Amino acid sequence: MKRPVYRVTISVLLSALTLAVSFTASAQGRLSERAQEVLKTHPHEMVDLIVTYRQRPGPSDRAKVNDHGGQLRHEFKLIHGHAITVPAHAATALQHNPNVENISIDEPVNVAALATLEDGLYTVSGLSVKAVASLPSSVSAGVPGLDAVPYTGAGVKVAVVDSGFKKHGDLSPLHTLSLVGKNSDDTNGHGNHVATIISGSGKGSSGVYHGVAPDADVIAVRVLDEAGQGLTSDVIAGLDDILLLNQQFWHVRVVNMSLGHPVQESADTDPLVQAVEAIWDSGVVVVCSAGNAGRDGYGTITSPGNSRKVITVGSVTTWGDSDASNDIVSTFSSRGPTRGDYFVKPDLITHGNRVIAAKAVRGYLEANYPERLITAAGARSADYYQLSGTSMAAGVVTGAVALMLEKDPSLTPDDVKARLMRSAQKADFVDVFATGAGLLDIQAALNDTGHADQAPSPRVLRDEANGKLGFEETGLLWGDQQW
Repeated sequence: MKRPVYRVTISVLLSALTLAVSFTASAQGRLSERAQEVLKTHPHEMVDLIVTYRQRPGPSDRAKVNDHGGQLRHEFKLIHGHAITVPAHAATALQHNPNVENISIDEPVNVAALATLEDGLYTVSGLSVKAVASLPSSVSAGVPGLDAVPYTGAGVKVAVVDSGFKKHGDLSPLHTLSLVGKNSDDTNGHGNHVATIISGSGKGSSGVYHGVAPDADVIAVRVLDEAGQGLTSDVIAGLDDILLLNQQFWHVRVVNMSLGHPVQESADTDPLVQAVEAIWDSGVVVVCSAGNAGRDGYGTITSPGNSRKVITVGSVTTWGDSDASNDIVSTFSSRGPTRGDYFVKPDLITHGNRVIAAKAVRGYLEANYPERLITAAGARSADYYQLSGTSMAAGVVTGAVALMLEKDPSLTPDDVKARLMRSAQKADFVDVFATGAGLLDIQAALNDTGHADQAPSPRVLRDEANGKLGFEETGLLWGDQQW
């Protein structure tokens, strides 16, 4: 059946949303509102902060931290800043340093996956274009265009910033490193799942549960612990290591970030957003999950997906059939616009509900959610796992990006983003804050030939006189009339 048309007219006015949230600077202009709140609530505790500077911090800046009873945990390369732990009562004194740009809480980050399934209904989205052998034969992958793709991601290096990777027959990472402990093994299961969505061979399932770009080279960067949790500073440090690898001997082209935290400040001052945008500007495509707070309504996109540069991905749910006309945006998939900045997000959507990919043996997910285990037909053990979330959807798009870069290695990150959004399949029933530009169409993205000077996600503009919303025109934003 022909897919529905998702029409996204960026220049039209829509009546819908009240945009009431904004971020204001502190009286001194350096402490984020979130930092002020935490310091006020916990005045006698040690707090983890990220401090960014106008000029790269030097010995005197580090001395000021030590003088106030603090210690440095990470010195960053991508951004002018460092992560520190300092007594809350002394933290406010740091903002009097004239070199300090902003002081943020070192926010906890989490994976963007769910053990629960869309509305409790029986739905499946696999990755192979073949029928899923261990489930009803009528259930197929449903990734538009993948069956006709002659590319496999060969030669494209992809960094997966996640919970690491544990040995599995479907994937042997090119390199692994860890910012959490000494071992890069995935003790959660999320890292294995996302990595094999991108580049799993499907060997343990006779090719059924293979990834989108099975010949792409994966570098696993562990920044999350057994519970799928971590700190923003570890994520930024992981991105620093990717930059260092690129400068020394690797050539990473894509970074997948299926993780995030609620937006607490403007993208202009958010240190995680600053870091992913620095990676983007270095020539690396960054794909982020939108978040799984869609049931809480609009304005639920998570950081770093609130960056208008990166590719932010939401999830679509199928109903266990091949009829695309009844697909819906997953109820868990976070909606835009971004909190405070009002960028239109996600940028596009793809399958993210009940995706089957490799497990991590004896990982947290296997131990706590054994009902999600999948045994491939003819296999002796359950080597796969079924998860839902925008984490999974981001992995699908990352695989698609690897295919695009195999076909044309000269593409810039902005070319890739613009082509993905332009070629996405549109829908008449569009809610642009749920679907972005529409549903990923891999074949159409590969066939697109456009280029863009830049490809920022458009901003929402509110007409206070009539209560309607307008959107910046992407043709103007992206620097090319063809868009």
